Amino acid sequence: MLALSRKKNEALIINNNIEVTILEIKGDQVKIGISAPKEIPVYRKEVYLQIQEENKEAMTTQNLTALADLLK
Repeated sequence: MLALSRKKNEALIINNNIEVTILEIKGDQVKIGISAPKEIPVYRKEVYLQIQEENKEAMTTQNLTALADLLK
């Protein structure tokens, strides 16, 4: 993991097309802004993990069997 120090209104660039800017710092909270192309999804980690879990669940044998039955 790369750890960087940034102050308010400072930014960093990822992969030439994603910009992360520190917008506000209040106590132990940091508000960040992310500018990325529309085709690049940006999620909070807890939302991303929930999506991954739902995708795994959707791929269960039971659900694949139900899908196969629909396609018949």
